Amino acid sequence: MRVTRERLLAGAAVAVLLTLTGCGGGPDDKAGTARETVPATATGSLEDLAAEVKCRPDIQTDADEIRQGVCQVAGGKFILATFATDRGQRDWLNGAKDYGGSYLVGAKWVAVGDRKLVTGLRGTLGGSLEQGASHGAHASHGADASHGGHEHDG
Repeated sequence: MRVTRERLLAGAAVAVLLTLTGCGGGPDDKAGTARETVPATATGSLEDLAAEVKCRPDIQTDADEIRQGVCQVAGGKFILATFATDRGQRDWLNGAKDYGGSYLVGAKWVAVGDRKLVTGLRGTLGGSLEQGASHGAHASHGADASHGGHEHDG
């Protein structure tokens, strides 16, 4: 019985360590507390998810496969997208991540914005954090209303 208890404690310690170190910002990341208290991943329509974070989405795409809107919260703007299928979500993410940005990924939904903002949203919506490709000076500087984090400077 003692071996089982020790294994359980070791497993719990590893899980806590992964939770604290696996999702990223630096020591100056003020949203770091959200990582430690991640709720169950939210579900629902685009409007339901937006209401959870207290925003009214400006709908940009309203199709059977994807619904996408721009939300404004105290921390800035982000894109919130919902998908009809898991495959549609993964295909969209695979394409969008080429443009950089930070992605909070839930069950058939994605929030896209800067890292600090989506890390903060995670404290309300749950989900997992994913990072887009890094393009140095051309990386995304926030959410763009036309695509998941893709911006052109002109």
